[in-house]
Amino acid sequence: MALEWVVLGYAAAAEALMVILLTLPGTYPLRKGLISVTRNLLKPFLSVVPFCMFLLLDIYWKYETRPRCKSAESCTPTEIMRHQKSVVKSQRNALLIASALMFYWLLYSVTRLVTRVEQLNQRVDNTRLCRIENRPSRVPRQSSCGTRNRLFRASVKGEHDLEIVDHRCRTTFVTTS
Repeated sequence: MALEWVVLGYAAAAEALMVILLTLPGTYPLRKGLISVTRNLLKPFLSVVPFCMFLLLDIYWKYETRPRCKSAESCTPTEIMRHQKSVVKSQRNALLIASALMFYWLLYSVTRLVTRVEQLNQRVDNTRLCRIENRPSRVPRQSSCGTRNRLFRASVKGEHDLEIVDHRCRTTFVTTS
């Protein structure tokens, strides 16, 4: 049974290390690689959850089958010490299970948030590249976000104002006559 606890300890340590690396402020050059590695490891690390449930059942079984001493004479001091040692190990293992589950949840949440922030940063950069303001009465043929087959929606704002919205870049062109 000791090997299972070692494996769970290594999994919890790997999860904790990835959470720390993803949340450190100085790892911006490595962030893309860390995100891709972490996203690829989330599915294999999901096997930690049923493994922890199995180990919790093992702790419960040990608790249920512990020796019961009805009086001081029925158990030897060796059995009492063995039982107390087993209780301490079970408490340590329960903390290991709780930490492994907590680190998996944290890793999943942090990875999801970091990928969402990266997507929003890309969207902001794309919008900055596509933004063209105050173009006089013509629609640009080419911009930095794409060149062909754009979808435009035009609407008349006033008597002489025309608003053209580029749906791919989410850019608005306002022309006045």
